[in-house]
Amino acid sequence: MKNILLLVHDDVGQEARLQAALDITRALEGHLNCLDVAILPMVAGDYWTGYGTAMLLEEERTAEAANRARLEQRMAGEGVPWTWLATTGELVASLEHASVLNELIVVNRHLDAINHPDMRATASDLVVRSGKPILAVPANVTGFATAGRALVAWDGSIPSDAALQAAIPLLRLAGDVTLIEIDDGSVEIPAEEAATLLSRHGIHPLVVREKARKGEAADKLLQAVVQRPADYLVMGGFGRSRLAEALLGGVTRTLLTKSPVPLFIAH
Repeated sequence: MKNILLLVHDDVGQEARLQAALDITRALEGHLNCLDVAILPMVAGDYWTGYGTAMLLEEERTAEAANRARLEQRMAGEGVPWTWLATTGELVASLEHASVLNELIVVNRHLDAINHPDMRATASDLVVRSGKPILAVPANVTGFATAGRALVAWDGSIPSDAALQAAIPLLRLAGDVTLIEIDDGSVEIPAEEAATLLSRHGIHPLVVREKARKGEAADKLLQAVVQRPADYLVMGGFGRSRLAEALLGGVTRTLLTKSPVPLFIAH
């Protein structure tokens, strides 16, 4: 995992994204690709829509040009190799297109203070559409503890396997790894087998098992993140369809809304 794609946009989550991406890039001795997106505005349709859209887009581009000037000056002193990319368009499509030849995408999990851009929807779409793992960080984090405590959620599913294996480069750096199985009776491959895989990569996790009823997995994981405590959580995303999660609630949606720590998610 050497090529990190960072969403750059002048919003309340940018500093958290930047600090987390810098920490990971340094630790992995990687390369940071900064994608500056001037987001197409959303304007209700009427006679003035075209004129209003053009004005808003020009304001967006002006703001991002100033943001670029600030960050490029700052990046020069951060001590990591980096590339600046700029585009105008819809947020998810822009990130998905740029994700080619990148191995991790850094966004926010959810921005409580604003509705646009909708970072929870962005993170959800990228998990499913990009084929790449994402790191979704809360807006208040000040970095990413690469040598800290990692919590890995395991339920024996293909998404949890994808997340586990994609996270191996980070888990090798962690000072402590806990593999937590939320057992609601549906787990077919036990966590001990996942631990065996990790051990072959030089990672020796503690295995814990939490009993749960159907629908309790998200709350159990949130409790574990706080009680362990963990510096980040590795998890599979959308083990069932996004429509089902939206209608019924789901682990991915809940964690993207509430997690106090960064989420490493793969589908």
